[in-house]
Amino acid sequence: MSDTEKDNLQRLARLVEINRDRLQKLESQLQNLENIRIEQSHALDALMSISQNGAKDAMIPLGAGVQIIADIPADSGAVIDIGSRVQAEKTREEAAEILKKRNEEIISIIEKIKIDYQELEKQVVSLATEFNEKVEIINQDVEDTASSEPQKSLEPKRKSRRRKRGTELTLDD
Repeated sequence: MSDTEKDNLQRLARLVEINRDRLQKLESQLQNLENIRIEQSHALDALMSISQNGAKDAMIPLGAGVQIIADIPADSGAVIDIGSRVQAEKTREEAAEILKKRNEEIISIIEKIKIDYQELEKQVVSLATEFNEKVEIINQDVEDTASSEPQKSLEPKRKSRRRKRGTELTLDD
């Protein structure tokens, strides 16, 4: 195998490995975005479930399985992060609209990442196939070269041991 072939195989192997790492990162990003989308959907559902007249003895989750019971007045709003960790009080309708827009944006981003993921996956398959084909060609060339040369036994021939007449057989025989 020539140095050029070795370099080409190493390059292909590196490309396959780099692109597989990129696939894993994209998959992780997709999972994180999906978790955010689900969290926002739950918040939106909870916000929309509050009656226009408010709610009495509503259970509000604080996290870690802890909830607090509170009364929600009819005219109360919601405090929502409006960006850069700045929070503002909005009406429940405004907060719901913000969450809907965020979910639409996240869904759009998820779709774009899925398309990128599929294209990258095709590229990885193509590179891996090319690598395997080149390895197969090289292996065949090596086999052809080896079969054209006379075969030399790699194992040394063992001398047969002679047994003296009249002796008993042992486990070594």
